[in-house]
Amino acid sequence: MRLPERDQLSKSYEQLISDLAVAMGGRVAEELIFGKDKVTTGASSDINMVTQYARKMVTEWGFSEKLGNVKYVDNQEEVFLGHSVAQHKNVSEKTAQLIDEEVRRFSDEALSFARRVLTEHIDDLHILAKGLLEYETLSGKEIEALLRGEEINRPGHTGGTGTDSGNTGRRSAVPASGVRKENPGEGKGDLSPEPQPGN
Repeated sequence: MRLPERDQLSKSYEQLISDLAVAMGGRVAEELIFGKDKVTTGASSDINMVTQYARKMVTEWGFSEKLGNVKYVDNQEEVFLGHSVAQHKNVSEKTAQLIDEEVRRFSDEALSFARRVLTEHIDDLHILAKGLLEYETLSGKEIEALLRGEEINRPGHTGGTGTDSGNTGRRSAVPASGVRKENPGEGKGDLSPEPQPGN
């Protein structure tokens, strides 16, 4: 989840592409961890956000060299007295097609960016994926701790490393303190839970 660090009235091209790539990160992570055939519909809202942002980049914010610094408004329908519908055509068919192509280009660029970053940091991706499987949600500080190789200490959590007497004895899926845990199934999409004692 992205939280605003401060109010921003404007964003650079680099920031916008980074935001789009972050939004695509969930879809790419699913593909890298579970395989293309196991991708879910969970990225629906992210894809919607990417599409809206990319369209604004093209039609409102002047980030497309092909379309220039012109504001393009979508074709709109107006209802008069609830009976008839009149359509106002604001862009030509050729321009509308070019807008769609540019929106797709920005979306694909963001997807490639996300795939490159997550592939380069595949070890961290596996650590976070296992942490999410165990804890369901992670705060920013917990994410940072996991990436440093530290153990998360949550009061009342029974899925720890078994070092506390109140724990169930199940080994944590996340790294032991100070040492990044090796991923035996790394690259194979193997994130199945570890065997429980007595199983």
